[in-house]
Amino acid sequence: MRIEGLDVEVFTIPTDVREADAVSSWSSTTLVLVHAHAEGTTGLGYSFTHPAAADLIASRLRAQVVGRDPMDIAGAWEAMLRDVRTLGEPGVGAEAISAIDNALWDLKARIIGISLAQLLGRCRESITVYGSGGSALDSTDRLQRELEEWVARGIGSVKMKVGRAPGQDRERVLAAREAIGPEIGLFVDASGSYHRKQALVMAEMFNEMDVSWLEEPVPSDDLEGLRLIRDRAPPGMQIAAGEYGYDAPYFERMLRAGAVDVLQADATRCLGISGFLQVASLCQAHLIPLSTRSAPSLHAHLACAIPQAIHVEYPTHHVRVENLLFDGVLAIEQGRLKPEIDRPGNGLELRRDEASRYVA
Repeated sequence: MRIEGLDVEVFTIPTDVREADAVSSWSSTTLVLVHAHAEGTTGLGYSFTHPAAADLIASRLRAQVVGRDPMDIAGAWEAMLRDVRTLGEPGVGAEAISAIDNALWDLKARIIGISLAQLLGRCRESITVYGSGGSALDSTDRLQRELEEWVARGIGSVKMKVGRAPGQDRERVLAAREAIGPEIGLFVDASGSYHRKQALVMAEMFNEMDVSWLEEPVPSDDLEGLRLIRDRAPPGMQIAAGEYGYDAPYFERMLRAGAVDVLQADATRCLGISGFLQVASLCQAHLIPLSTRSAPSLHAHLACAIPQAIHVEYPTHHVRVENLLFDGVLAIEQGRLKPEIDRPGNGLELRRDEASRYVA
C-alpha cells in the first residue's frame, strides 16, 4: 500500500466585513487544502496560511510523501521536517507540513474505516466550545448581536478582541457583559498589545466585568511578562497563550517558564496532528490544560482524544469558511461538538461546486 498522489489547492474567502484584532486587520482568509490518495481512498487536510505554503507543498514536500506507506505517518512527518530544515520550519513551512500531516491522518482513518477521533483513541464523546469573534472594528451593536447569537445557540462562553483602542476597552467589555448576562463566561483577547504594567491594570479592570480569560495580554514571546501577569492577575482569571506556536520547543519554553494557565495550540499551524499530539504530551507533563485555536471541525476530533483538552475555539469566520467549503461540518449541540463516529476520518468532504468560487 502506497500513497499514490498528493494534490494541493488554494481558496481565498472574503470576510463579511473587515475584521481586526489589536494589531492587524484583514478582509479575507486563505485556506490551503491537501488531498492525499491511496488504495482508492482520499484523505483531506488543510491549513489557514499563505498561498506560498501550497507552492512549498507542490515543489518540495509532495516528493517526501508520495510513495510512502500511508500507515507510516511518522516517517513522512520526519522527512518533511528534514526537507524544510534549511528553509526554516516555523511559519509557512510548518503550516505547509500541517496541511499534509492532517490529510495523512485523515487518510489513515478512512482506510481503516473509522473516525479520526476513534483512531486517536477517544477519552470523551464530545467537547465544549466557546464562541470567538468580537472583532476590534465591530460597533457596540454588532458586538452585542454576535455574542447574543452565540449564547442563543447554547454556548456557555464567548470571546472578544480588545487592545486596539485601550481607552475604549472598558466600555466595549461592559457592553459585552450586558449583552450576555452574568452566567456566561466572558473571554478577552488582547493579541499581545499591552505592555506589562498596562496589562496588570487592564486585568484588574476586566475582573470587574467578571472576565475569566485574558489571552495574550503581552506578546507571546515575552515569557517573563506572561509569568508576571499570571502571578498577579485576579485569582479567577486564566492567562492563555500559545496559538502562534509552530513546534514542540516553542511550547516547552512557554510551559517551562510558567507563562500560562492554559496553553493554546492549532493543528493547522503546529506541524499538524502529529505536532499537536506532542503539545498535548507536554501539557500532560506540566499539568496544564490545553485549548485549541481555529478549525473546530478538525479540532473536535483531537480534543475528544486528549485528556488535557478543556474546550475548542469556535471562531465566527473560520466556521463560515468550513461551512462554505466542506460538507460534514460539525454542528453545535448544547454548547458542544461531537465527532460523528459513523463518518470515517475527519468526516469532511470538499464542496467542489461551491469551493470553485473561491479558487485563488
